[in-house]
Amino acid sequence: MSVPPSLGAILRTPRLQLRLLHGTDKLDTPVRWVAVSELTDPTPYLEGGELLLTTGMRWTHEMVDARAYVQRLVDRGVAGLGFGIGVVHEQVPSTLVDAVAEYGLPLIAVPRPTPFIAIGKEVSRMLAREEYEGLTKAFAAQRQLTRAALQGAEAVVDRLGAELPEGWVLLLAPDGSPLHARPAQAASHAAGLAGELRRLQELRQPASVSLSADSRHITVQPLGVAGRVRGFLAVGAPRALGTEERTLLNAASSLLSLELERGDSAVTDRLRGGLLHALVRGAVTVTGPEAEALRAALPAEPVVVVAADPSPAAVSWGRGAEEGLAAVVDGRFTFLGSARSDPAGSLAAFTGGPVGVSEEVGYDALPEALAQAERALEVAQRDAAALVRHTDLPGGFLGLLDTPAGTGMAQRLLAPLREHRASADLLASLRAYLAASGRWDAAAESLGVHRHTLRYRIARIRELLPGDLDDPDYRAELWLALRMTERD
Repeated sequence: MSVPPSLGAILRTPRLQLRLLHGTDKLDTPVRWVAVSELTDPTPYLEGGELLLTTGMRWTHEMVDARAYVQRLVDRGVAGLGFGIGVVHEQVPSTLVDAVAEYGLPLIAVPRPTPFIAIGKEVSRMLAREEYEGLTKAFAAQRQLTRAALQGAEAVVDRLGAELPEGWVLLLAPDGSPLHARPAQAASHAAGLAGELRRLQELRQPASVSLSADSRHITVQPLGVAGRVRGFLAVGAPRALGTEERTLLNAASSLLSLELERGDSAVTDRLRGGLLHALVRGAVTVTGPEAEALRAALPAEPVVVVAADPSPAAVSWGRGAEEGLAAVVDGRFTFLGSARSDPAGSLAAFTGGPVGVSEEVGYDALPEALAQAERALEVAQRDAAALVRHTDLPGGFLGLLDTPAGTGMAQRLLAPLREHRASADLLASLRAYLAASGRWDAAAESLGVHRHTLRYRIARIRELLPGDLDDPDYRAELWLALRMTERD
């Protein structure tokens, strides 16, 4: 679960040069955002958890009640108050210092060289980093859950329990009896949940429920598909589950629901589809001795990934395929099969297309193969072709960009130059300049013009384009756009 940066973490940022005047016991206070206000009562515009910044402008022209001001901030849940010194006040007003000491609100002196926006940017950066790390951990945990599902329901429960080290996980049968628990002693909680489970079973539409018992937050989710309750998953923790933890719980519930429905042929199709989705997204790998059984049940290498429109004909063909995995992935019919059987040719002949197929790959390159098949399908759709193989398409980054969306983006990027009356000269000059890595003499020589002429054209290009021509990322985008539009 991602956690907002603490007040202490912000204070420890050297370049901000912040100084704590009061609140050494509150350095662990989380800061959820930064707000700037000169109002004597900014609380209607705050949610709580903010670091409030002010220069104290009103404190010079108005008789501000410092105690009432600070009390309002504390009641609103403000994380701390930052006072800009050297702008309106050379020092923090003594009445404000006394008030924060009385109410226990952290007070920070912000030196004049430090703009308020720099503090806001730093907190925003910290929040983004925490969120990214949280999502990365959650994604890795979901991959572990998916791998565990290949070993059965008990392995999923154990994996979820490992991801919730302070909690317990309990898999229950429809009658409330424990099937598996992590840790084992968590099975004792089943009796206390019996009444809640009966209430859930009586509902027309099964729903999850959260409750508190013995200083624990407990979440119970019914398991099954199509309204059938095949069991329950209960999780207990010392606090309410965070966003990433709830995501893991939902993922585990889906996997367990499919596992409990394994006997149903329709659900078996969904299980196969779920396995295909996990394989092509890289969530499951088939390397190592522990995956030998799975590898034996999959199509023989080399394999190909096939993509097509999710038409009834394509879905019907996938169900009838003797060897391979079929599912609708991200709105596309997707099939994984052995390259030796040419499933793409068979599907194109059955449906009439459009069909895209990847290069022949091993199971360690399925995510790339999925991207190849999707790109080949886009070209087949654009060109009204029955079958397009990725091996016949241009390679490299230009090949990846060779889509209607990529071409449109390239045209928009170069539009300011293409619409100019001297567009041919400007585009040629930009290409030569970028190809020569900004070396004037080499670029001018390749164009057959004087370097002063080239300098004038590049100066005009800088005026027309919205981006910074000295930015390497922007130059790279321009170069790709030029290459993409050379075929127009």
